[in-house]
Amino acid sequence: MSPFDLLFLAVLLATMVTVALAATAAIRGRPRRASRIFAGLSACLGGYLVLAMAVDFDKPQHELHIGDPWCFDDWCLTVAKVDRSVAASEVNYELHLEIFSRARRVAQRARGAWIYLIDDRGHLYSPESDPRAAPLDVRLEPGESVTTLRNFRVPSEVGRLGLITGHGGRYCGAMNLLIIGAGGCLFGKPALVRIQ
Repeated sequence: MSPFDLLFLAVLLATMVTVALAATAAIRGRPRRASRIFAGLSACLGGYLVLAMAVDFDKPQHELHIGDPWCFDDWCLTVAKVDRSVAASEVNYELHLEIFSRARRVAQRARGAWIYLIDDRGHLYSPESDPRAAPLDVRLEPGESVTTLRNFRVPSEVGRLGLITGHGGRYCGAMNLLIIGAGGCLFGKPALVRIQ
């Protein structure tokens, strides 16, 4: 967990406490006090969002390479190898993936895990459906790893490509805005594994 994740959790907790204080003031018949608390909270949250967007705008794009592990806490994914084949107006990319756990004591899974290829224009390419492939959210015991394949078909005119992944929400969702340093996608520079 990064320092920015901890900061987000602290802001969330402070927001819940502040809302409870404002609600208590309103219930006790002190609407002015309640509105001042809400105004202060709004200003603080607005400042937090401006800070988050400024950091995301200024932060360089994080690029990993084939073979580099990409970890979210103890759940990691590595693009081990990429096979590329051209067929008519499309290029087929077969990605050999390793999903592994760095945890030492607990089993885990990345619920809601997703994966896409993304081009420099921001267009997303979904993997082809393959019921035989291990799911991205496979349950992993401590230190366990699983290999799997994902196939993508991309128009041949597409230039640079990267792989993006995440879990617990959609690509470029609300959490990318709320967690400082996670919103590169808002400015066209998501963290990715460079494929081409």
